[in-house]
Amino acid sequence: MAELSPIDLQKALSGMDYPTDKQHLVERARKNKADDKVVSRLNGLKQDHFDGPNEVQKAVFNE
Repeated sequence: MAELSPIDLQKALSGMDYPTDKQHLVERARKNKADDKVVSRLNGLKQDHFDGPNEVQKAVFNE
C-alpha cells in the first residue's frame, strides 16, 4: 500500500469548514470518497480540534 500523501489528504478534505473536530474530518473524507487509509489515519488522530487545514496536515504527518 502506498504512503498517504499531502495531496490525498487535501482531496479527502476538500470543502471542509474550519474550525472543526476529528469526527467531521472523517465524515468529510468519507463524503469525498477518500481511500480507507486516509479515513483510518484521520480516525486515529490524537488531537480532536483543528483550526485549519495546516493543523490537520501537521497532526496527520507528524504523529
